[in-house]
Amino acid sequence: MRDAATTTVATSPEPAQKRTTQRETAVTDSAFSLLDAIPVPLVLLGPTERVVHANPPAVALFSRDLPGRHYITAFRAPAVLSCVEAVMSGTVDRAEDRLLVSDSTREATWKITASAVDEGGRRSVVVAFEDTTALQEAGQIRRDFVANVSHELRTPLTALLGFIETLRGAAKDDSAARERFLGIMEREAGRMNRLVRDLLSLSRVEAEERQRPTDPVDLAGILNSVTLSLRPVAEEQKVELFVTGTSGPCIVPGDADQLAQVFTNLVENAVKYSGARSQVTIALSLNDHDAALRGPSVSVRVKDDGEGLDPIHIPRLTERFYRVDSHRSREQGGTGLGLAIVKHIVNRHRGRLRIESAPGQGAEFTVTLPAG
Repeated sequence: MRDAATTTVATSPEPAQKRTTQRETAVTDSAFSLLDAIPVPLVLLGPTERVVHANPPAVALFSRDLPGRHYITAFRAPAVLSCVEAVMSGTVDRAEDRLLVSDSTREATWKITASAVDEGGRRSVVVAFEDTTALQEAGQIRRDFVANVSHELRTPLTALLGFIETLRGAAKDDSAARERFLGIMEREAGRMNRLVRDLLSLSRVEAEERQRPTDPVDLAGILNSVTLSLRPVAEEQKVELFVTGTSGPCIVPGDADQLAQVFTNLVENAVKYSGARSQVTIALSLNDHDAALRGPSVSVRVKDDGEGLDPIHIPRLTERFYRVDSHRSREQGGTGLGLAIVKHIVNRHRGRLRIESAPGQGAEFTVTLPAG
């Protein structure tokens, strides 16, 4: 029996250049996928100084096609160009700068970082764009806050030091002057005490703002208690307080102490700024379905008959230390923090604060809270 012939077919080896190209393509696709997975805007510049790839956040940021463009025409901003030039030239392996961008809605601050990437002895550059606007704004708010607190404390402290020096010197034996100065000093010390108290209160409210209170609270009882405590102040100012809608209990989830602080601040402000022989109305009402809160709600309206406000001030009334009339506010013992505290407490209760006013028509503050 004859053995079967064995045939061997020789296959030519795959060209090395083709295998290398396939590996490079696979590596490149993997790198692009990695860039696309990162949520920060990233742009990859090749050795030819042109854009090789831009991930989706970068495309959205620049709102135009970047691949194929020279980096000078792609970025144009001097801050970005200087970073790229330093890294591309080999002077440094990483360069950082800050870019300010303004549009019709806001001013944004971007941190620019250009980093070198070595690709087989050829230098590429990855440019990252990090939005630091919130961080910059937080820093500015902190600086403004410190400046405002320093300013608010400096005035009464200067007055106290001045009167102490006077009492030790020229008015040392003047009993009438001593009594007058001690009265002023007591008022200024009380002002500092109120400021520190409000600062601590604001700090506590901000720390708890993300924790929604769930304890059942009788809002009608709170309003009756607030009105009772402030009625002597209103009578001294010759202001009448009218309360409606609080004849029966009204239960809402909340923090009783904080809600009492909200309506104390609102009613106290209304009494201060309504003027003599006027009235302040506190009205409690129920709403079976509130579109904004997507469910039943309770509203408390505090309305005064004062001079009213120019609508231009309304958006800023809840800012810390913002005052429409600084001199009048300080004379009446205001710290400029009351409405800021109100806003944060209402936010903690997932409610809404609405302010309506016009010159000569008084002001109306409405707090709306979820009923369940």
